[in-house]
Amino acid sequence: MELTRLKGFQDLLGPQARTLSHVEERARLLMERYAVGEIRIPLLERIELYQRSTGETSDIVSKQMYTFTDRDEAGTTLALRPEGTPGVVRAYIEAGLDRSDPEQRFFYSGPMFRRERPQKGRYRQFYQFGVEVFGRADPACDAELLVMIDDLRRDLGLEFQFEINSLGCPKCRPAFRAALLDYGRLHFMELCRDCHERLERNPLRLLDCKIDVKLAEAAPKSLDYLCEECRKHFASVVGMLDAAGVRFVVNARIVRGLDYYMRTTFEVTSTNLGAQNAVVAGGRYDGLVEVLGGAPVPGIGFAIGMERLALAMEAARTPRETLPRVALIALGEAAARKATELARELRALPLQVELLSTERSLKAQLKRADKIGANYAVIIGPDELARAAVQLRDLGASSQREVSLAKLAAELGAARQ
Repeated sequence: MELTRLKGFQDLLGPQARTLSHVEERARLLMERYAVGEIRIPLLERIELYQRSTGETSDIVSKQMYTFTDRDEAGTTLALRPEGTPGVVRAYIEAGLDRSDPEQRFFYSGPMFRRERPQKGRYRQFYQFGVEVFGRADPACDAELLVMIDDLRRDLGLEFQFEINSLGCPKCRPAFRAALLDYGRLHFMELCRDCHERLERNPLRLLDCKIDVKLAEAAPKSLDYLCEECRKHFASVVGMLDAAGVRFVVNARIVRGLDYYMRTTFEVTSTNLGAQNAVVAGGRYDGLVEVLGGAPVPGIGFAIGMERLALAMEAARTPRETLPRVALIALGEAAARKATELARELRALPLQVELLSTERSLKAQLKRADKIGANYAVIIGPDELARAAVQLRDLGASSQREVSLAKLAAELGAARQ
């Protein structure tokens, strides 16, 4: 049997892995500027966590989760995490923060798993970077998360479109839900099979159906049913985004289908991708902590699809700052000892340094330097050792000159500017 990777899974090699790491590094630096702390959650959780949070009618729970029965006496059903928010909420409650210190700001990063149809930018193992904020119900918090995403967009040199909506609250949302249910019943024969099955239990799913798009466009809009308090909240969010210079559109089809999601909800798309262009999604979930057994603490968050963001960078050909690469070529054992010492000094500048195999000829090592895309080759042999110097070859310009060891760091350091 040939051993190959599973369908929907991928190996990230070299530049692909580096692009994903670069996106995560920029996001982590942004979290430090926004005073958001890190949280790490398990890959495995009880299936009930997702049934109660994500919802049994959701595609994630009903069709896409990887589950198995544990060997414990209770026969616990476990699930590979399909998303990050439920695990973060569980950890927040389990640590007692919902009662002792409710206002918390966390970010998480790592792989998620969903058994869905693979396509470009969508895999069965995929990576998310997410932010969750607890204990804040004010519109300034909603706006801050959207500004945060816009700051990341600027850091990465990308163009995004922000789409926002308000789902109302427990006071005004029931009227919207009832209107949507009536609309769905009226057009029942035109709905797809999935909408037939979930209409009575979760009519809001009609709005994000990928098949019944035309029906969804003519459906009742949540903004028409907002109470005065929710109108003020949404107007405040919109005003703060305008003040911060975040460009957005209001899209009535942006929803979260479960009852504990309320008020602000949003989706961010990239202009550099095709049909699968959503890179960030999020919203306010003021009832979720209580649903999972915690105190009635408000919450809001978002998740970034890292593969989609990496694809957007590649499509935009966004330049990424990289360190100059140096191939260090040593000829002979004594030169190899000096080269090992020299490599540490050059990496501290910092530079990318690869110490090539001393068992190869000079010609073979120069060929390797060209293959790895080195900008410079630093050559040191017995003669250079005797003169306390190296041969510095600029591989782009095809030029070479002798540089003293005392001045090498300064010469290569200047190349970084």
